[in-house]
Amino acid sequence: MLTREHPELADFLQRSRRLFVLTGAGCSTESGIPAYRDASGEWARKQPVTWQAFSADPLMRKRYWARSMIGWRAFGRAQPNAAHQALAALERQGRLAGLVTQNVDGLHQSAGHRDVIDLHGRLDTVVCLQCSARVLRRHHQKQLEQANPTWLHLAATRAPDGDADLESDEFDQFQVPDCRHCSGTLKPDVVFFGESVPTERVRTALSWLDQADAMLVVGSSLMVYSGYRYARRASERGIPIAALNIGRTRADELLSLKVEASCASALAASIST
Repeated sequence: MLTREHPELADFLQRSRRLFVLTGAGCSTESGIPAYRDASGEWARKQPVTWQAFSADPLMRKRYWARSMIGWRAFGRAQPNAAHQALAALERQGRLAGLVTQNVDGLHQSAGHRDVIDLHGRLDTVVCLQCSARVLRRHHQKQLEQANPTWLHLAATRAPDGDADLESDEFDQFQVPDCRHCSGTLKPDVVFFGESVPTERVRTALSWLDQADAMLVVGSSLMVYSGYRYARRASERGIPIAALNIGRTRADELLSLKVEASCASALAASIST
């Protein structure tokens, strides 16, 4: 059923029987998770910590985990919004070739989506850099809080991906628990800037795209190549691309359709759940 609000988007979705979906930060902003970039696709804040800095600098790791301990309080409570629900409905209808997300919040799965590639990993899991053991973030959060009781009263503005705008001259005093299995260094199980997306995730996502008859970008500027590559591949194969995103995308010249609107309201109005 077409809608008055976005009939062109509803029509694009209705014509596709095997849709490849790529989602970005704009899909989760209405769940209370801020985005890194502004409407022009530029950084709206300082760039996040890089893999090189996190792995090489113990003080940077303390700073990261201190901010993350505060930021997780809100991030860990985030709930799916109407965009996640609408995309899960498309999957239930059997109309997706696959969904790939650049987000690390797990909200697609929380909405009931089954087949999701978390391109950049998940923040709700922590991994040991030495033995590769994994632990749920909520358990690591308890360890952080128990080891740093004097930090619990601190508050800070929410930042993207579970970060918080916390600054301190005492990050060197923050205690970061080691791996319980081997005493190794723990890292959120996400792809930091400066790291590469695991090859198998990319290979599977491209195979899904090759089976699709259309591509939908939801809430991504595609400024990072790990997402842009799929739009370029779709264009090369003659697969029409629609983008639902407020502001510029790196793939604007490749698009068949662009809708600048709230991801939640536009998808809820365009997809029958």
